[in-house]
Amino acid sequence: MKKTSTGPHRLDRRRVLAGAMAVAGGIVLAAPAIAQSGYPTRPIRVIVPFAAGGPSDIIARIMAEALYQPLGQSLVIENRAGGGANIGIGMAARAEPDGYTLLATTSAIVINPSLYKTIPFDPVKSFAPISDLAISSQMLSVMPDFAKSLADFIAKVKAAPGKYNYSSPGVGTQAQLTAELLKLRAGIDITHVPFSGGPPAVQALMSGTTQFAANAVPTSEALARQGSIRALAVSGEKRWPSLPDVPTLIESGYPGFVTDTFAGLFAPAGTPQPVIDRLANAVKEVMAKPEVIEKLRKAGFQPIGGGPEVLAARVVREVAFNKDVVTRAGIEPR
Repeated sequence: MKKTSTGPHRLDRRRVLAGAMAVAGGIVLAAPAIAQSGYPTRPIRVIVPFAAGGPSDIIARIMAEALYQPLGQSLVIENRAGGGANIGIGMAARAEPDGYTLLATTSAIVINPSLYKTIPFDPVKSFAPISDLAISSQMLSVMPDFAKSLADFIAKVKAAPGKYNYSSPGVGTQAQLTAELLKLRAGIDITHVPFSGGPPAVQALMSGTTQFAANAVPTSEALARQGSIRALAVSGEKRWPSLPDVPTLIESGYPGFVTDTFAGLFAPAGTPQPVIDRLANAVKEVMAKPEVIEKLRKAGFQPIGGGPEVLAARVVREVAFNKDVVTRAGIEPR
């Protein structure tokens, strides 16, 4: 008589079926990761929320050229200026979070929340940080015959409250906030005259319209080296490499006074983590290349390449810092 299947045989079959289902489930669960492993498969759009030729645009183009090799795809720069950078940043925040639209911006992303009553993005919630790319200190300058040092300048301004003016690239720029913080820390009264960019602000100083200028180092370091203007201090944690004789604000008697402008690379919130990791690793790779470092330094920037965690921490820290400065300086949100 033919024997029927025993219990153990049935259990083995069930185990085989369960194992097959688990394997199938694993394949399904792994599918998104496998799909992302081929990223990128087409060109990547990089929104720059400023006009061509500005700091973030220069850095974005240097990085776009460098990243072609590790990513195997072109990065296409799209300048979307306007609204104090809010238009471009907001556009990037609303983009599909698939890794094919990125944002390359400067400190506007951490300053604007304090300067505007409403903005089309949240600097923390709207973006997935990829990497901070580079920094540029602010330079505080006068004409050579006006003051020999920052202490000399402070003493002269204190002796005549409200008499003197300072120029900056515009309301809400890192340069203005640096000057306003100096006013608070030093207890001086000097009037802000905003301009539409760095070069006009420096020209105002040289023409005598203002007696003091706050500006990013790349805009005016050549004039300082030539002796056309006198750099009193830079706002970075360390002295600027091309201006080794110019002290920092910390060295000038203001502990903890650091106001670098940074450039960072972001993706819309919700972008898959494998994509963020791929981009962050590519940035880290190219930032170690001597030719990329040289290009950034020639453009007036110090490379960083700190990665997602470093950029995320910077955003949180600087949003709070800038809000404090704007509030204490009495700058009314627009």
